[in-house]
Amino acid sequence: MIIDDRRLQDRSAILAAVGHHPFARHALGRAVPALMYRRDGAVLWLVPPEHGPAACAIGPAEAALEICVALAADGMLQPGQRLHLPRHDRALLADRLAVADHSDWDFHWTDTSPPTQPHEQSVVRLTDADQPELAALVGESFPTSTSRPGDPRVVDWYGIRAGGRLVACGADRSQGDIGFLAGLTVAPDHRGRGLGAALTAGMTRALLARHDMVGLGVYTHNVGAARLYRRLGYTFTLPLSSIRLV
Repeated sequence: MIIDDRRLQDRSAILAAVGHHPFARHALGRAVPALMYRRDGAVLWLVPPEHGPAACAIGPAEAALEICVALAADGMLQPGQRLHLPRHDRALLADRLAVADHSDWDFHWTDTSPPTQPHEQSVVRLTDADQPELAALVGESFPTSTSRPGDPRVVDWYGIRAGGRLVACGADRSQGDIGFLAGLTVAPDHRGRGLGAALTAGMTRALLARHDMVGLGVYTHNVGAARLYRRLGYTFTLPLSSIRLV
């Protein structure tokens, strides 16, 4: 059972409890209601499901999982909900939480402009007229992307054209008070030409003009992307695991 005196409901108090960590600054939208719990150095916050993952946490993984178990027992976590938690081995969930999906990823962030990249001058902000071509590119080159045209979380789309054709794109999914890049992809027949680096650098520079930090997420198995992001200045990392409750 969760103890009431360990709860906070004010966004500023939640951010203070986690040292204004960039991950929390991103995950906690300015107008999103949240409820925080803490235990043994772990801080976990709940948000309504329409605002993203039902829960996110920072701190020791074991303590964060204990909070999740207590919240599930109290009916505060529901089947099918997705949680972003400190990195942990799936074996820790045995006999504690029933999980359908488990994936490891890293939240990277930077507060410095990246080195200028070849082709970066080709990065442009896309318009509504680009939506059909954008949808086709995402469907071809990144069919598992969670960022798609029409997604209300997307602030802007950016892209690169070659010969009049859209060959690279990425979503600005900034929320809270830091910038955030998502859904970056390059057409299969244009990979290996530095367009991914150009797109990432151009978007990072554009978002740093409006935010003091910019973040992005990358799955741990995507070693090449992680290497690229580090080269472009995304040297700060928070290891996370995402789970979906059965």
